[in-house]
Amino acid sequence: MTVDLHGIIPALVTPFDADGEINERLFRDHVRFILNKNVHGVCLAGSTGEGFTFSPAELRQLTAATVEEVNGKVPVVAGIIANSTREVIERANAVKDLGVAALQVTPTYYVFNYGEEAMFQYFKQIWEETGIPLVIYNVIPWNLLGADLVVRMMEEIPGVIGIKQSQGNISRAAELVIRAPKGKSILAAIDDLLYPCFMMGAQGTLAASPTAAPGPCVALWNAVKAGDHDLARKIHDRLVIFWHLMGHENLPALVKYCLELQGCEVGIPRHPMPLASAEQKAKIRPALEALLQFDPQLAKAA
Repeated sequence: MTVDLHGIIPALVTPFDADGEINERLFRDHVRFILNKNVHGVCLAGSTGEGFTFSPAELRQLTAATVEEVNGKVPVVAGIIANSTREVIERANAVKDLGVAALQVTPTYYVFNYGEEAMFQYFKQIWEETGIPLVIYNVIPWNLLGADLVVRMMEEIPGVIGIKQSQGNISRAAELVIRAPKGKSILAAIDDLLYPCFMMGAQGTLAASPTAAPGPCVALWNAVKAGDHDLARKIHDRLVIFWHLMGHENLPALVKYCLELQGCEVGIPRHPMPLASAEQKAKIRPALEALLQFDPQLAKAA
């Protein structure tokens, strides 16, 4: 099965109000803002989108809104973060008729690691019962999938079309680029090392940094593809500094703050996640502003 996932695919945030309800109007505005940066795809309901807090009805609501706003311009990936095969399939079926390009699915994330064969059967059953292409989201610290298992799933489960490799593991990403079957997408979610990931052959990124700074990340991808490594290295240097200041305690809230600085209103996190603190904002802002100098749209406006 061939689905072309490549380039810069931001992980969309989800605007909530003070009561924890989704603000669909702000979400649609956010989708349009991201699309205007010439990205190559979008993903909703991932970690940055606080998808771990969604009900199936909320997942369907935001998937429908995303597909409508995107209107076929780029692929739409819907995230599912759940703790059982049954729950994943229930959520997948809730969006099955909406025309998503793929599902981004985590291994189960509660404290237990069920072993490699159970994880193989988990993804196999999800594919067989839904028929929707799957991107493995390799992010759960105690349930990380090794390269042998990932390659086996890519070879033996037709619907597994790629992997989002997180956890800062550039070595695992490099190994998968070499070993993955032809036509499978290795999407690097190693936010401060996108440049070396692109250089070693990753097909793109599905991550939070392209959400926080979509313009510079698209410029980085384009520079690598054009062979302009002087520009790519300059963007990389700014991205490393910026991302190291972000932290991960309340990352979705920090990404929302970055978007607000760019004029994209995206509400607040869902309780109990706190807002970005004054201390966090003071650290992030100058590094983001330095990185945004490489946003082609902002540079043209200036």
